[in-house]
Amino acid sequence: MIARTSLLIVSLALTGGVGRPASPVRVVAAHHHTPDVRELLGSARGVAPSVCLLAADGIASVGRWGGGGWDAPAMSIGAEVRMRLREMMRAQLSSDDQRALLDALGADDACVRHVAATIIGRSENKAFVAPLSARTNSASAGERQSAVIALGMLGARDAVSPLMAALRDPSPDVRADAAWGLGRAGDRSTAPRVATLLRDQYPDVRGAAVVALGMLQARDNIDELLRVLRDDTSPEVRRVAAWALGQLQARAAVGGLTAAMRSDRSAEVREMSAWALGEMNARDAADALTTTLKNDESGDVRETAAWALGEMNARGPGTAEALGDALAHDTESEVRATAAWALGQVHADRAPSSLVNALRDGDDDVRLKAAWALSQIGDPAAIPAVSDALKQDQPERVREALVRALLQSGERSEEALSSLLQSKDDKTREMAVRALAGRRGPWPWPWPWPRPRPMP
Repeated sequence: MIARTSLLIVSLALTGGVGRPASPVRVVAAHHHTPDVRELLGSARGVAPSVCLLAADGIASVGRWGGGGWDAPAMSIGAEVRMRLREMMRAQLSSDDQRALLDALGADDACVRHVAATIIGRSENKAFVAPLSARTNSASAGERQSAVIALGMLGARDAVSPLMAALRDPSPDVRADAAWGLGRAGDRSTAPRVATLLRDQYPDVRGAAVVALGMLQARDNIDELLRVLRDDTSPEVRRVAAWALGQLQARAAVGGLTAAMRSDRSAEVREMSAWALGEMNARDAADALTTTLKNDESGDVRETAAWALGEMNARGPGTAEALGDALAHDTESEVRATAAWALGQVHADRAPSSLVNALRDGDDDVRLKAAWALSQIGDPAAIPAVSDALKQDQPERVREALVRALLQSGERSEEALSSLLQSKDDKTREMAVRALAGRRGPWPWPWPWPRPRPMP
């Protein structure tokens, strides 16, 4: 085991690693370089296979849809390498392994320190807490930072004291990571100390403190978070302040979130504010969300406003009209699709014409959500349009949603069911048989998440 662990660390040192590790909390990277694709590819050349696999797993984890299912049957880095790494991570670390990892926290190579901290943090071995705590007093800022990261990943209550002390560290990276670690530890008594960093000169630190307060459910700090949302000079810090207020379900923050959604210069802040309003079911903000859906210049913000209206089941007189208008006229397919879904959520008595017309939209996801929404509404007047859509070539999930819409709208005629039973699509025939037998689904449930999922 020691040979494998040491080889991993030495290989990183010899190859120069894969660059500086990203901050474990998504906050402002004011003094961090973001590599481009060519730089990443260049950094990968000559790296040991084990490290290459770790880097690839990291890329999969932070990609659009996360990891899982990305391995092709035959890959240039074989499955046996993954198996060896998995064995290493699962095995009990020997005392020599532990010493090698702890020593690596003080390496002069940032990637060596990062990998060592990650292995320690993922080990769940609380025996590391004491030696890590000692290293938070190192003369090296890099070693202190790596020790704090590992403590935060371990999430042990015994790590709270050294992390609290690290909030006063002269290095902003260490202070930011200490706040992040305290948020993971979950000890709410630490919130007042974390809140002192909301006025730190570095946006990385302020953002990490905001996220930690959201994770700690620190409702005593709502006024300070509102100040941050309103006045902080960093758009990213304001964005995570909106997230934290939504996470805290802070009803007192509805006015501040509404103001940020209307007028913040950053689209990401406006998007997160709309998400927070939907998350806390702030129906008194429905009119403001409707205005944002109509007028915001950002498609991401408009989509999240549509999601929020559907999430809170807003039924104001102008809500369905605004959603229908977005479905009919918005230039972004994501906005149209989420508007269609939201119309199904607000449970209108009759299917809006825009929803029926959306069955002819050129985007598959828009048609899927429109068909699903029609099945929720169950308006018999939509049956002819649904029947016509079923005659067209449709992806499987769209066809399933259309069948559900047809049946939920009251269509039980012999002609319609016979047509479904004669379909070339196995799923369609199966659903028709289920309908004849009086059984339900399985039906598609196209649940939209705001894109990008607004997490800090």
